[in-house]
Amino acid sequence: MEKISYSALKKQGYKGYLLENAPEKVLQFGEGGFLRAFVDYFFDLANERHGFNGKVAVVQPIAQGLTDMVNAQEGLYTLYLRGFQDGRTVNDKRVISCVSRCINPYQDYAAFLACAKNPDLRYIVSNTTEAGIVYDAGSEFDQTPPVTFPAKLTRFLYERFLHFGKEQGKGMVILSCELIDNNGKELKRCVEKYIEQWNLGDAFKAWLDKENLFCSSLVDRIVTGYPRNEAAKLNEENGYEDNLIDTGEVFGAWVIEGPEWLAKELPFVDGKLPVIVTPDHKPYKQRKVRILNGAHTTMVLGAYLAGQDIVRNCMQDDVIKGYMNKAIYEEIIPTLDLPEQELKDFAAAVEERFANPFIDHQLLSISLNSVSKWKARCMPSLKEYMHRFGKIPACLSLGLASLIAFYHGDHMENGALMGKRPAGNAYAIQDDAAVLAFFLDHKDDAADALVHAVMTNESFWGENLTLLPGLEETVKADLACILEKGAYEAMKETL
Repeated sequence: MEKISYSALKKQGYKGYLLENAPEKVLQFGEGGFLRAFVDYFFDLANERHGFNGKVAVVQPIAQGLTDMVNAQEGLYTLYLRGFQDGRTVNDKRVISCVSRCINPYQDYAAFLACAKNPDLRYIVSNTTEAGIVYDAGSEFDQTPPVTFPAKLTRFLYERFLHFGKEQGKGMVILSCELIDNNGKELKRCVEKYIEQWNLGDAFKAWLDKENLFCSSLVDRIVTGYPRNEAAKLNEENGYEDNLIDTGEVFGAWVIEGPEWLAKELPFVDGKLPVIVTPDHKPYKQRKVRILNGAHTTMVLGAYLAGQDIVRNCMQDDVIKGYMNKAIYEEIIPTLDLPEQELKDFAAAVEERFANPFIDHQLLSISLNSVSKWKARCMPSLKEYMHRFGKIPACLSLGLASLIAFYHGDHMENGALMGKRPAGNAYAIQDDAAVLAFFLDHKDDAADALVHAVMTNESFWGENLTLLPGLEETVKADLACILEKGAYEAMKETL
């Protein structure tokens, strides 16, 4: 079978959109599945719908990567976006043709720096994982390349400054997609440290501030990557070999923090694609964390104890889905300050995402580090609900009781605390060592004593939760209900 290429697609009479030749306008740090299913997808649509006429030059950010594979396919790959959308099953296939090439700076550093002299280049995007945006003094100017991503970026921007520093409009718009708070601001902070460490001068620092824009952004799409079990079948259907097939959910959202002029400039901010530019992305991050992530953390531990294993199956159970929806619509949304309809639309999309028939999202995988997740995702909603309405939110408090029940284990095994479901099967509770040690130390506590110990553990929550009026008594009653009747009946009683 012939490998995917422009000539192979032409021979097939491929009817979809393709852009074979265009100037490189985007430099992308990262060649993994997420960027290819998210950022490159949007630039590909910008080429088709809005005449962006731009290619993405990809930079392999670490020594091992996919450069050879990307270049062997001329940057082409097949993307499948799948799931529920507006009540119907979607399975969209698209050949992405916006990628021009992949550069391995560990083998061809000169090619990487040469991109800085390209007058058409305008955007830099990155997703170098949460560990990618880091300052390390061991990264040096004369390394080929410097070790960290921010150091590579600094070296690249300095090269551009040397070439274009006297021209206006040759700076870069830098769109950071890493999953850390204020990713763009943190990236710029690291770059500024390297400017100081490497003594690159005030003129470069002034050019960086005046001509370049570092944007924090929030990205949201589950990308399931290369479909190993389906790849042979898909290649057979397509009539070509594609070693870079990518898959993800159909839902996507990209919130970019930036000025008004950026919304007019970016080629995919058109009111139809799920990309917005806003002066402050934090309310949208709060929306995602409180509704999407908060719903996960509120529901999954109790649902697992009730015998479920996969998120999708939970959405087929009226009690579990009803419990989750009550938490979202009656307890979480009323604590948020974005327009109510916008919040409800997002919540409706969450339910469709959870019901995605193409993703087997295991409850146990979501349960990882649930103590810190509950603090970040659920505790702010619970406290704000109590502040605004003066009463305990029944579903959120049951979520905390479910966490306490889920974390009840009796011994350690391979670094995990081992619990047992009512059905009898053992499961691994995975969290920080200190969290697991705490629950192991309290494994023989009576239920009320365990609740008190958990809620007064300020190392978990940053405060003593028993000081919230009525919460301790409610959680004790919730846990007693779980232990006596089971998690499923406890959820049913909230409805």
